[in-house]
Amino acid sequence: MSVPMIFDVRRGSTEDGPGIRTAVFFKGCNLRCVWCHNPESIGPNEEIGFYAQNCIACSDCEKACPTSACRVENPLRIIRNLCNGCGACVDACPANALRKIGRSYESEELMELLLMDEPFYRASGGGVTLSGGEPTLHMDYAGDILRRLKQQAVHTAIETNGFFAWDRFRDTILPHVDLIMMDVKLIDPEKHRACTGVSNEMIIENLRRLAHDYPSRLLARVPLIPGFTATTENLREIAALFRALGLERCALLPYNPTWSHKAAAIGRTVDPRLLTRMPSREELDAYRACFADSRSSTPSARGSAIQTGCAVTEKEKSNGKSKTVKTGSGKVHRVQARRA
Repeated sequence: MSVPMIFDVRRGSTEDGPGIRTAVFFKGCNLRCVWCHNPESIGPNEEIGFYAQNCIACSDCEKACPTSACRVENPLRIIRNLCNGCGACVDACPANALRKIGRSYESEELMELLLMDEPFYRASGGGVTLSGGEPTLHMDYAGDILRRLKQQAVHTAIETNGFFAWDRFRDTILPHVDLIMMDVKLIDPEKHRACTGVSNEMIIENLRRLAHDYPSRLLARVPLIPGFTATTENLREIAALFRALGLERCALLPYNPTWSHKAAAIGRTVDPRLLTRMPSREELDAYRACFADSRSSTPSARGSAIQTGCAVTEKEKSNGKSKTVKTGSGKVHRVQARRA
């Protein structure tokens, strides 16, 4: 079983499923969404991020770099096509302006970290959520972690884009997962391909199977990206699909532009068509209205996602500050602290 890269283990999360949770963010994704809120999750390998606000322009990175990829005069600091990812610049930086993104955890090591907050899971009805990136790219590893968690009676959840092979998911993930949070972005297949790089045929088919066979475990979610997914036509088509499948709950996830600094840190550009502001209250109400129907009450724009009807919830992943936690074995883990 291969061991994937994980770019964040976020403890104390209240936005990745019910209760207080630990969310594990895998690196690697099989979609290329224009609006990806976790751009550091797209590539499967370790990356180096540059955080300009910490830089003291000491030139230590430039002196340490064996390929001359680090240049102090470069505002992005790293010439990406010259960087071999060796991490010499990270080791040399005294100000934590250069950081490695991604590390591997053997299953036992990750489990030790996840079970540190078991009392909080039990007290709050929480648990552990596997996210990313796309955790189903690592079926064997993810399935093993979920199985171990269920052996400890921990509630398990997965956040997925739905672009996975059904038979492997059914055999490896489904026996050990309590909640499947699956994104549905666009109904038009050509628009879906243009915005994510793949067809939505497999995603819609997997949604149908989950809705038919495992409806109590499924929470369909719709990212609300102005100008892309958040159009009246698309939202009404998604709502019609949910009704046809008999789904009685869903979550609407408003666009949050605060992720753009994470793209800059790894040298990725942000599509200029994306908004630089949060959606307004009026816009959120208009999106929510597309999902109103006679079978369920019109949900609150700030209600819980885990309920009948469609609730608009704000979701922000992995933009807190890091802290160091030492487990009982003495291993040191870099984990994410929650922002107030």
